Amino acid sequence: MKNLLAVVGDGNAKPVLEAAMKVAQRFDSHIVGLHSLTTEYAVVFGGEMGFSISSEVDRTLEREGHERRDQARWLFRDFMTAHSVPIGPVPAGHSGPSASWREEDGRQNAVVGLIGRVFDLILVEQPEKLASIAEATLEDALFESGRPVLMVPSDGPATMGEVIAIAWNGSTETALTVALGMPFLQRARHVAVVAVGPQHMPEPGPEGEELVHTLEHYGIEVSLRTAVGRQKPQGESFLKEAMAAGADMLFKGAYTQSRIRQMIFGGATRHIIMEARLPVLMAR
Repeated sequence: MKNLLAVVGDGNAKPVLEAAMKVAQRFDSHIVGLHSLTTEYAVVFGGEMGFSISSEVDRTLEREGHERRDQARWLFRDFMTAHSVPIGPVPAGHSGPSASWREEDGRQNAVVGLIGRVFDLILVEQPEKLASIAEATLEDALFESGRPVLMVPSDGPATMGEVIAIAWNGSTETALTVALGMPFLQRARHVAVVAVGPQHMPEPGPEGEELVHTLEHYGIEVSLRTAVGRQKPQGESFLKEAMAAGADMLFKGAYTQSRIRQMIFGGATRHIIMEARLPVLMAR
């Protein structure tokens, strides 16, 4: 986890930076703060062609976009300065976290999905509501980057990665999450595998006991807990058991059901995205 991409949408992204700093302090990582500026156009009906661009509204949106960029840049600079983290070229002989700032034009979700492909970890904020830019950013990071994504709540635990819960359902997506998150697992004080029974797995796969045995081979202290239910109730059970285990981080394979099905019927991933109160590492 040496190269981190922290998405800084505006001046409210401090929790994302705090999580990035926890990771960077553990792995001596380089944090790249990313802000993307969206150019929006206001369309109003009327005129010769049936619609026109409202230059006044367009200027307002442009001004607001630049204000958000300024807030994001100031937040990143002030945060890194407060933690004595150098921004820019890393000084010779420097050890510990380092940082750099990056600005791009384009929709945040599309930019993150593209740029994130060369990073070890992408950190994004937890969506406060559905159909938001935060949710679109999380989903594009998952579906387009091919990299693990850490979703950060606005008010998470004081520690991160000391006790990790794995929401295990035997799926390919969860197996990938465990593999990509192994650096965290090997440094955890304890890992709790929260597993569903075979009757609740989305596809045939190894049960929780087999994952426990695999992690034990790495010298990881690990225990097994049981989650119950399907879809949303299963998501509730994963979160409940993770909190009962004292976890400060959760691993979850993302969208082991189709995204469309989860939008219509609900599902464990969607429930965890909206309800988790601890950082969630996801991949697919």
